[in-house]
Amino acid sequence: MKTYWEIFVAFFIPGIVGYGGGPASIPLVENEVVDRFNWMSVTDFSEMLAMANALPGPIATKMAGFIGFEQGGFLGLFIALFATVAPSLILMIALLSLLMKHKDSPKVKNMTMLIRPTIAILLGVMAFSFFQTSYMDSGLLQMLGIAIISYVLMERIHVHPAFVILGSLVYGALFLG
Repeated sequence: MKTYWEIFVAFFIPGIVGYGGGPASIPLVENEVVDRFNWMSVTDFSEMLAMANALPGPIATKMAGFIGFEQGGFLGLFIALFATVAPSLILMIALLSLLMKHKDSPKVKNMTMLIRPTIAILLGVMAFSFFQTSYMDSGLLQMLGIAIISYVLMERIHVHPAFVILGSLVYGALFLG
């Protein structure tokens, strides 16, 4: 019973405070799953995140489904998915009319603009953690090479990130495994 409650908490809290969509909730989920409940290592979390990014669909629900199933079977999967979508669903139902009424308000626009630096810091801290574990696991040259090639493919050549992630997984399986 404790595990199901922990699964609910691990995904409900990021769902409540993860303003800005799925990417904003990734560091929050990592904090719950890796640091608080010790269900995964940073390396396992980053590998799960890479696979989740390579598949279609929202990232938060894919992470919740996988981790919930790993921790509590099908009931854990259902609880994690519910905990992930429930905050947004409840807030959307409760606040939709209020938000639509004030969507052009300068205060509302400023509020959403001012939260962006916080989200950027959360993502930056998580990216730094991923660079650290990648450096320790595969070395500086592998890490920098994959990072530079990924940047060029996604930002200069405009290859879809899913293909870049799949290519990195294949490279890792062939040359680093």
